[in-house]
Amino acid sequence: MKINEIISYLETIANTSLQEEYDNAGLITGNTSWDCTGVICTLDATEDVVNEAIEKKCNLIVAHHPIVFKGLKKINGKNYVEKTIIAAIKNDIAIYAIHTNLDNVKQGVNGRIAQMLELENCKILSEKDGTLNKLFTFVPVDHAAKVRNAIFAAGGGQISNYSECSFNAEGVGTFKGGKGTNPFVGEPGKHHQEKEIKIEIIFPTYFERKIMAALIAAHPYEEVAYDIIQLSNSNRTIGSGMIGELPNPVEEKQFLKNLMELFRVPVVRHTRFTGRPVKKVAVCGGAGSFLISKALAAEADVYITADVKYHEFFDANDRLLIADVGHYESEQFTINLLQEVLEQKFPTFAVLKTEVKTNPVSYFI
Repeated sequence: MKINEIISYLETIANTSLQEEYDNAGLITGNTSWDCTGVICTLDATEDVVNEAIEKKCNLIVAHHPIVFKGLKKINGKNYVEKTIIAAIKNDIAIYAIHTNLDNVKQGVNGRIAQMLELENCKILSEKDGTLNKLFTFVPVDHAAKVRNAIFAAGGGQISNYSECSFNAEGVGTFKGGKGTNPFVGEPGKHHQEKEIKIEIIFPTYFERKIMAALIAAHPYEEVAYDIIQLSNSNRTIGSGMIGELPNPVEEKQFLKNLMELFRVPVVRHTRFTGRPVKKVAVCGGAGSFLISKALAAEADVYITADVKYHEFFDANDRLLIADVGHYESEQFTINLLQEVLEQKFPTFAVLKTEVKTNPVSYFI
């Protein structure tokens, strides 16, 4: 199996176009044309993880955090980033990062946290705009089903939990083929009218190239008429954070005790108690203080995240219990998520979880 096959699959789950502007998701070291000898899933790609990959004969590390965020002007081993990159390159280890793009999909990092918390009625906390396009195309009546199905197979027509969504209207198309044309219907040089179906299908922007290839391949016309427009609609499956509801309300102190057990932490930094039971829960793995206002607007009882600064705790304004469980701790379930999605797709291939604890933070109790 080529490394490219694994990366291509991961990008159907969380396309790199969904990453934030500051991010550096994608292939960091290595070559997609290499044969893959095995995969190690980790939260962080460190030198210890590279050494683990060498020992276990795995030449692909799939990490949540990119080891390189900014351009490197020198690579001489003076810090952990440079040491990791040197070790990976010297030993032909590919490092692939799937970061904020995995944060921004419903079944990604935050979806897994919500699952661990057993939340119900989950939805994206802050939906991302500009991620949807609409395709309009015009097809002879007898070929409409073939073209529709090709577009569906390429990723079009998915709206939340509904698939194969389209709108179809009958009409009459007209054309006259010029010199050298070979029209599917009609004759060159003669005006022709054809009963056609106008098909409208919504699709994620990152599927455009794939959908256009499917459209051209399935459409019978020599020249395919189509329009693509960008929609301002929010995409209910793409965005930051997650919010859902507990099956039963829980008293605040008990909820924090449950968090400590689930996330395996000795301490949870939190705002003062509101005195209300916890029912509606918002989550964001990693540094999530930018979503405090969204959690408030959604009337969450508690917001679970990490890396909240001192003054940001004031933003709760006694209306919200903010619970900071730690960066690594909030995203630790991502390792299992990555292993599971790869094992489901490649069940006979070696997909391992790192045994290296990459958390740089320790607690003295």
